[in-house]
Amino acid sequence: MIWNSMSDFWHMGGYGLYVWGSVGVCAVALVWEQVALKKRTEAILRSLRRRARAEKMDRELA
Repeated sequence: MIWNSMSDFWHMGGYGLYVWGSVGVCAVALVWEQVALKKRTEAILRSLRRRARAEKMDRELA
């Protein structure tokens, strides 16, 4: 496809709303997945630390 101007590029032959809307939704989904992954990782690490402390206390009391 040949674009004669930046305006033609952004309009994408009349499909610009769909093209750029899809790109935007994909970008938001990728960022959201990274944030959710970081939160899940932190939660798992907190849980493992809590479990390790509990096991250490159990060994000290035994």
